[in-house]
Amino acid sequence: MPNILRVKRRESGAAGAPAALKQSEPAYNEVDDTLYLGVGSGGGGGNAASIKAVAGAGAFVSKTGNQTISGDKVFTGLVDLSGATIPSLSLSQNLTVVGNLIVQGTTTTVSSTTITVADKNLELGKVSSPSDTTADGGGLTLLGDNPHTFNWVNNTDSWTSSEHIELAQNKKFRIDNVDVLTKTGLGSTVLASSLTSVGTITSGVWNASDIGVAHGGTGASDSANARINLGVQIGVDVQAFDADLAALAGVASAANKIAYFTGAAQADVADFTPYARTLLDDGDAATARGTLGLGSMATQNNTAVNIDGGTIDGITLDGGTF
Repeated sequence: MPNILRVKRRESGAAGAPAALKQSEPAYNEVDDTLYLGVGSGGGGGNAASIKAVAGAGAFVSKTGNQTISGDKVFTGLVDLSGATIPSLSLSQNLTVVGNLIVQGTTTTVSSTTITVADKNLELGKVSSPSDTTADGGGLTLLGDNPHTFNWVNNTDSWTSSEHIELAQNKKFRIDNVDVLTKTGLGSTVLASSLTSVGTITSGVWNASDIGVAHGGTGASDSANARINLGVQIGVDVQAFDADLAALAGVASAANKIAYFTGAAQADVADFTPYARTLLDDGDAATARGTLGLGSMATQNNTAVNIDGGTIDGITLDGGTF
């Protein structure tokens, strides 16, 4: 009959190591499928100093079958998970992926505070057959009180922002590497626009069509036609410049004053009383004498005065001396 060597064992009951083993003594617990071994000397009663699990699927990873692995594990070599399916994985330490990382789920959530990407270009909407239709609505969404979006809209063939665009100081909008808009002005190549109102224009050259009178212009490109359109044509609507008229216009008007010339293209004013005006409007000398209160005597020659009536008082007739 052959000899049989059987190690210490437990077929049922509690999992775990025996309470004590001698140094190098093995024990197999069939409950947790683990082989234990006494390690070291110096234990009480001649027992091993410690008991360690050295084999078995209960303590070590099996190449086949399902297992639950707990505790911290440190892998220093290459871990090949190709062909494996991992339904859920939680890592508390850093993870370095040397090869490509392919995520095939419907949602990928990243809860880190900083994402650093060495690639200078991010590709979005990479499907088997990309088109503007598949790209429609793609872009960036920053959640806030309301979503702040920057998206591609296929219907308008444009990138569309839900918010204002703020450029840093001294930055410009450019089209085809040409400045078109700055903080203070339009680019020099912007020759046509649909502006309906502008601020105060302080410089520049007007190169468009004539601005009509109804819109604050003259409707003309030269002064002569501008005056005609404005109703101030010289010699028809208004008097041409005259130095004498300008001199008269330069004196101050006032009641009972009359303007007169003091020299060439020089004017001043003098008193012109109501009584003086009654004399000037007389049509002949007789009427003027009447206004002055003069009788017929005023018409006699000083060398042939005839007094044929009346009384003369206070007259001294003096024959003189010899």
